[in-house]
Parts: sequence; C-alpha cells; structure tokens
Amino acid sequence: MNIAFAYSKLYCILILILSALQTNPQQLDAFIFTDERVPVTPKEFYVKDVIDERTNKSAIASILPARQNAKPYAVDIKGGALPSIKQFVNNNLPKNKELRPLIIGLKKIGIKETALPNNLVEGRVVLTFSFYLDKGDNDKIHLADYSGTAVYNRDAVQTQNIGPTLQRVLVNGLVYINTWMSQQAETNIKLAHGVKITFSDYEEKPEGDSIYYSIKRPLTWADFQSKIPTSKYSAEVFPTIGYDQHAEIVKGIVNLHLTVKTCLPKSACWAKEDSRSDYTLNHEQRHFDIVKIVSEHFKQKLAAGKLTVDNYEGMVNMEYLDKYREMNIMQKQYDDETRHGTDTAEQGRWNLRIDKDLKALGIK
Repeated sequence: MNIAFAYSKLYCILILILSALQTNPQQLDAFIFTDERVPVTPKEFYVKDVIDERTNKSAIASILPARQNAKPYAVDIKGGALPSIKQFVNNNLPKNKELRPLIIGLKKIGIKETALPNNLVEGRVVLTFSFYLDKGDNDKIHLADYSGTAVYNRDAVQTQNIGPTLQRVLVNGLVYINTWMSQQAETNIKLAHGVKITFSDYEEKPEGDSIYYSIKRPLTWADFQSKIPTSKYSAEVFPTIGYDQHAEIVKGIVNLHLTVKTCLPKSACWAKEDSRSDYTLNHEQRHFDIVKIVSEHFKQKLAAGKLTVDNYEGMVNMEYLDKYREMNIMQKQYDDETRHGTDTAEQGRWNLRIDKDLKALGIK
C-alpha cells in the first residue's frame, strides 16, 4: 500500500472524528458541588438538618445541547440534590452545637435555559429555602425564607460555568440566614431564650367609677352608688381581679410586664340606709381585702414558676383563671362562715386572718 495514501486516509478519519465531536459535543453528566468554606461563622445557630420539601423532585436542570433544534436534556446534582446540599453544608459551614439548632427546608431548586442568537445560551438558576428553628419532638418554628436567583450566559458548547453559578446561589443562601439570625437574635420573639416577668399595681388618677385597691384608700359609704335591690342582705360589693400585659424582647429575653388590677366598681355597690354602720362597712371592706390577697397570690405563683417563651401567655392566663376560682371560693367561704357578717365572733376571726395575710404579703 502507498504510505502517503495511508496517511492521507488516516488524516481524513481523524478529521471526521473531530467534526463529529464538535457537532455532537459530550453532554453534561451531573453538577458537582466542590468544598468551599462559607465566608461566615454563625454565632446564633448551627444547621442541624436539611430536609427536602420540594413538590417536584425530578432532575433540577434542563440543559440545551450544542446542536440546534435538539431537545433539552435533564441534568441533576451528582448524588441527588438533598444529599449533596446537606454534605456541602456539613463540610463548609462551621457548626457549634451549643447554639440554636436550625433546619433548612429545600423548597425549590432548578435551572432553566433559553437559546439566544449567535449560538449562545442564557440560564437562570433558582434556589428557595425555608429556615426553621428546631424545637424537638418533630416540632419546628418557621423563621424566614430565602429565594436566590442568578443568570449566566454561555456558549452553546460550553457548560463548565453552570455548576459554579448554582453553588454561588447556595452559598448566598447560607450567608443570608446568618445575617438574618444575627439581626433578629435579640429582638425576635421566635428566637427568645427566656422570660423575665415584673409586676405593678394599676392606679387611676383621678379616680373614676372603679376603685383600685390601696391600703390608703378604704371603702366609704359614698362608694355604694347602685340602686338598692330587693335582698335579704344589708349591703353588697363586687370586687374582682384582672391584668394587662406588655411584652418586649431585650437581648433575647421576653420582658413581660403585668399590670395587676384589683378593683371594685362603685356603680355595682349598694347598701341599705339602715345598715350603714362601721361594722357592716368593715365586712364589705374585707371582701375587697380578700381579692387583694388573691391578686398577690397570682403574682407569687407566676414569679415562682418557669414561664416558657413558647407559651408564657397561656401559662399566665391559666394561672389567672386558677386564681379567679380561688377568689370566688374564698369569698364564698368568708360569707358562709360569717353568715354574711351576722356572726360577730366568726367575723372577728376572719378580720384577724385577713390582717395577718395582708401583713405577710407586705400590704398592711
């Protein structure tokens, strides 16, 4: 065989092979995340887990091939989106388990490409996370959402810049939640880690229809302003307890302030004219004193308890209802044992008991 002819034939074969490779370039197999330390060190959280909350868990990308009019082909992250993201986070974001445990929910991840003139391609990367505070026992609190996008342009035959663009959006999501947590840690109630409670007694000046309890402001007959009903009793008052609350977050602590109301409406109090003696007035005053004692018990119970950030309002309300029942029981016991004040000996014993309680509570 002519040697020159053989070389010429081999050259033609190589040209055909190279032309085929250029016409049908090798398709991208998968995206790969490479280890890259995230440029933050979380001071408020660590990522405990990454969970998959996607409605569509198919391959994340639809890539346009180099050949014109060819159909897009699907490409996924090597090893799967969830395991790869979880591994990247574990390898590249510092983890201090003394901090708050955070769960990342993968909501959406995708790449979509569009053909441009001159054999160019535009790609759009979308990544959406939800971030949760892990409360244990399969309970979590939603904190924030991140939706990151990036756009790239490439030559139809070049695909090497797609993966790094996707990774950059992922890193940006981790930087975002670190910034959010740092900004919110001291003022967001979802991130609070304790409750501090303080109390005050409500005062009203000038005095209106309601009398708010003060040891310096005993009842007088002028306070009995309701019409006298048909009743076998000489007089009646209707004291009660209530509270207002205000909460603010200071350095991660819920500062809860309760304004306790121990009050008695004048417009509901009545007394028969022929019963307006010091003895009868004392009996009615003791009803008011009893409510004050119960309101102090309300404060004591809350101060001694451990209010939780998750349910401090419920715990306050539960304790209030318990003390409201205590108030009604004690009022009934007082009237039953003194026979609505007609048993003077028993009235004397209750006077001593109430004064002792008021003194022990620092009221009298």
